[in-house]
Amino acid sequence: MFRFVDKALLKMVGLVAAMAVIAAGCGGSGGGGDAGGGTLDDYDLSDAEIAVGSKDFTEQQILGQITVKALEAAGASVNDQVGLAGTNAAREALLNGEIDTYWEYTGTGWITHLGNTDPITDSKKQYESVKKADLKENDIEWLEPAPFNNTYALAVREEAYKDLGVEKLSDMGKLIKERPEEATVCIESEFNTRDDGLPGLEKTYGYKFEKGNKSLVDTGVVYTQTDKGKCNFGEVFTTDGRIKALGLKLIKDDKKFFPIYNPSFNVRKDVLKDNPDLKPLATDIAKALDTKTMQDLNASVDVDGESYDAAADKFLEDNGFIK
Repeated sequence: MFRFVDKALLKMVGLVAAMAVIAAGCGGSGGGGDAGGGTLDDYDLSDAEIAVGSKDFTEQQILGQITVKALEAAGASVNDQVGLAGTNAAREALLNGEIDTYWEYTGTGWITHLGNTDPITDSKKQYESVKKADLKENDIEWLEPAPFNNTYALAVREEAYKDLGVEKLSDMGKLIKERPEEATVCIESEFNTRDDGLPGLEKTYGYKFEKGNKSLVDTGVVYTQTDKGKCNFGEVFTTDGRIKALGLKLIKDDKKFFPIYNPSFNVRKDVLKDNPDLKPLATDIAKALDTKTMQDLNASVDVDGESYDAAADKFLEDNGFIK
């Protein structure tokens, strides 16, 4: 009898050890996917009620839906307000308590929201500066940013690239002077007025596009109009999947005018204090959002026609956050 029990115990100990090894291989608590293993139900937000917002363009809609689904997977009750009108609308909603969180870009925070005129070219220093200032002035927490940089750029269709002779933004001045009718640009209304948009670009490089050569169109239309040659140049976001799909070439920003735009999970200080698991959850998601991942997600919507929901689900599943 003793020998039988002894063998049974040994088998049980071996089984427990094996299960421990398997569990370690699959990841423990503290988040998902490439960032650390495990799933979002490792976090406890079961008592949280969180309103999630975003801006209204593709990347922001995807980031917003990733956030909604991630928080729900962690047990939170989510008020989905993804797809607000634009930068100012999202920011005001956060400051006024209409939403509790959204993803904002470090360059936008530094220039647009905090009123600085000079961007910081070092990614880490830019993040640390905006994080410190916004917390002090507005009680807004900037959590660890994703590694991708979705900055502005001007793009040109590949077949016109050599003929126009604009390989870097400094070259644009010569084109405007010698062939002004060729210096046409498609831009969105927000880019037309932002200090980190066209006004700042023109000031930095010392030239101005003629008023009749500027076409104000919706964000998505910029890409198609530029591809069709309706405008020779178009304002684009560097992580947009349509750049590659349409064969557009980016014009080099040789004076490094455009700020660094790493996205960070913005949340009010009081909301983060009440829900401490938000910080590690957001950090794990941010770490998985590299440049290629974001470009592929954007392309899945804008090129392949998937929904924002489908893109968000794919990201969360591919990175092991949800099953």
